[in-house]
Amino acid sequence: MIIQSLLDTDLYKFSMMQVVLHHFPGAEVEYRFRCRTPGVDLVPCIDAIKEELEHLCSLRFGEDELAYLRQMRYLKSDFVDFLGLFRLNAKYVTIAPSAKGNGEIDIHIRGPWLHTILFEIPLLAIVNEVYFRQTAPDVDFDQGRQRLDTKVQLLRESAGHSACHIADYGTRRRFSRSWHEELLTHLSRGLGEQLAGTSNVWFAMRQELTPLGSMAHEYLQACQALGPRLRDSQVFALETWAQEYRGDLGIALSDAYGLDAFLRDFDMYFCKLFDGARHDSGDPFVWGDRVLAHYADNRVDPSDKVLVFSDSLTIPKVLELYDYFQGRCKLAFGVGTNLTNDVGPEALNIVIKMVRCNGQPVAKLTDSPGKNMCEDAGYLAYLRQVFEIDTPATVSA
Repeated sequence: MIIQSLLDTDLYKFSMMQVVLHHFPGAEVEYRFRCRTPGVDLVPCIDAIKEELEHLCSLRFGEDELAYLRQMRYLKSDFVDFLGLFRLNAKYVTIAPSAKGNGEIDIHIRGPWLHTILFEIPLLAIVNEVYFRQTAPDVDFDQGRQRLDTKVQLLRESAGHSACHIADYGTRRRFSRSWHEELLTHLSRGLGEQLAGTSNVWFAMRQELTPLGSMAHEYLQACQALGPRLRDSQVFALETWAQEYRGDLGIALSDAYGLDAFLRDFDMYFCKLFDGARHDSGDPFVWGDRVLAHYADNRVDPSDKVLVFSDSLTIPKVLELYDYFQGRCKLAFGVGTNLTNDVGPEALNIVIKMVRCNGQPVAKLTDSPGKNMCEDAGYLAYLRQVFEIDTPATVSA
């Protein structure tokens, strides 16, 4: 089966799940699946996906896995104790052909946030691997290995880039679990200290790598329904995060409402409190310049702060960003699909996003409109008004 451990997911799922346990244990949420790649027929994959889902829901955390999680200073003992009792339940997930009849599928996750938050990453990995098993069963992995060697050489041998580090952020869109494992082994041997770590907790444990992550869009989206009022939801999310982690995991996600709205809320207090910010949409060079200027305007030394880039990165783009920003701040790069799904066939652009919390629509409005996802046009318009967002809103179910 594809998923062999509940640790085979991104670290930020556990960091957010702990916040849910301690602050929002009664929250009810809904997630929807979307394939952004046109013309993909996923209907023939449904039976295999359901079979993999049933296996996923049979897994429990092993004692060695719980012991590994206990070593992370920011994960509290009661949360790890809860994980010792935890298992996923397939009753919260429905999978069916789309009513559009065009090969798309509907994956709908609905239930308590605490009991559904861990579905997203393994389900996306399952959809990917099932699809490529059926459509590319004889892929030539030597092609992928050659591409990977080229990336390693480019990073290691380009003059002036010995201090440029990358991390693997590619679990959700990987070609397969076995390729993901081989890739990390190769990167670890080829890059040495230039491999900063991986977002995947299972492989971090198995290969003695550093697990990396903090928060994702769903956390800021849920706070639209859980905070005191909508306009204060981003501040509420950051405040609650800081209360939970007391300085750990201090990278703020900057694009839940676009950069303008983020900078309005990310005042001097948050500039000093958080270690840095993560880019995930829009022009990364413009984003970085504006964030560094914002730090300076708030009397914070930008050279002490971290800019994390994670939007559709390739190794050439990493080097370009490194050259542009080096010496001005600390830098981190999370490379996803270009590492874990670059073996020949075109990678799928698939996501699972939260669309409701406690019965209320929620949305993200990033600086890349194609990434936005919301089922309620009226709510999206209201969100734009409240956060003074001028970019056109798009609605996607």
